[in-house]
Amino acid sequence: MSAIAIGLNLMLAGLLAAALMMGYRLNARLKALRESHEGFARAVAELDAAAARAEQGLADLRAATDEAHDALADRIEKARALTAKLDRQLQGAPVSSARRDGAEPVAEADVERVTQRLGSLLSAARDSRPERAPAAPSRRQTAPAPSRAAIDDDLFDQPAERRPTPGTRLGVRR
Repeated sequence: MSAIAIGLNLMLAGLLAAALMMGYRLNARLKALRESHEGFARAVAELDAAAARAEQGLADLRAATDEAHDALADRIEKARALTAKLDRQLQGAPVSSARRDGAEPVAEADVERVTQRLGSLLSAARDSRPERAPAAPSRRQTAPAPSRAAIDDDLFDQPAERRPTPGTRLGVRR
């Protein structure tokens, strides 16, 4: 063998070794790319599952909102019917006469106050109130206003025999 052939064979061996090293590095990079692709596919699958859960949550929320709307509409309708019934009873009853069982007579001012309170409750139920800024503190301390739920409970759950006594405020729980 001549020196040129040996030189060319060594050069070829060097090029083959370099190609082998490049192939090994390329294989490592392709392996990392495949792993990242699989991770990306898992992330997309998790995102899809989260989107499906969010859609289900929105559907549940929409159903709950519709149910609450129907329940509120029923309560408002019952309140209107009770108000109409009370108006009919107040118009037909004598204002200053005593009840047969010996209870105190109903004063006209009490009837007016009850009628006015029921009217304000109905108008509050019909109209949505805008949020008010907190009022400046005053010197005079007042009792806290009853919550909306307490008013609703008093309106719908109170037995017919239980009536406010003179001197008590309407809508306040005892």
